[in-house]
Amino acid sequence: MDRLPKLIAPLLALVALAALVVVSSGCGTTDADPQRGRTLFIQKCSECHGLAQAGASAQGGPNLDHAFAAAREEGNDSDTIEGVVKAQVEYPRASNGNPAVSMPADIVTGQDLDDVAAYVGEWAGVPDAAPPKVPGGPGAQVFASNSCSGCHTFAAAEAGGVTGPNLDEVLPGETQAHVEEMIKNPNAEIAKGYPPNVMPQNYEQLLSAKEIEDLAKYLLENAGGGAGKSKG
Repeated sequence: MDRLPKLIAPLLALVALAALVVVSSGCGTTDADPQRGRTLFIQKCSECHGLAQAGASAQGGPNLDHAFAAAREEGNDSDTIEGVVKAQVEYPRASNGNPAVSMPADIVTGQDLDDVAAYVGEWAGVPDAAPPKVPGGPGAQVFASNSCSGCHTFAAAEAGGVTGPNLDEVLPGETQAHVEEMIKNPNAEIAKGYPPNVMPQNYEQLLSAKEIEDLAKYLLENAGGGAGKSKG
C-alpha cells in the first residue's frame, strides 16, 4: 500500500499531459500567420526536422510529413495537427543532445509558436507537398527548396538565417568551382566563427550536378547585391 501514492503520481502526470494534447488539438489559432510560420520553421526547426513544403530534408529529428501522414489520412484536420504541434513544442521531452528523441525548450514561443504550429498544421503530411515556386531562375529554386534561408543570410532570396555565414559577405570574389565544392563538401573549409557539421553533408547525393551548378551560379551572380560575379 505504501507504494500506491508513488505509482499514482506519474500516472496522473501522464493523464494530464494527454488531456493537454486533446484540449490543444482541434483548436486552430485564428490570428496565426502560417506564411510567417514557414519562415520561422525554416530558421528554427529545419535543422532537425524534414517537411516537404518547407524544402526541409534534415534527418536528425522526426520527419513531420511522416509523423502526421497517417493522422491526416484518418481524417484529422489541420487544426488538430496544429494543436498537437503546439503541445509538443510547449512541453517537449527534455533535451539530451539527441534530436531524434528530444527537443530544446522554448525553441519558439508566443506568437512565433502560434505561427509555426499553424504552418505545420497546414502542411505536415499533405501528399505531394512541395516548396512554392520562386522567381530568380533554377538556382533560386534550389536555394528555396532546400531551406538554405534557414541558415544563411542572402539578400536576393530575402533570407535572414544566422546559423551559417552571411553569403553576401563571404561569396563575392569566389569561383564557381569553389562554391560548388563548398556545397558538396562543407566541412572541407569551415568559416571562421562557425562549428563543423552544421551544414548537411549529403547535398551531393540529394542534388543533381546541374542543381549544384545552378545554385552556385545563382549565389555568385547575386551575392553582395550582384558583386559576387563568378570567376569561372
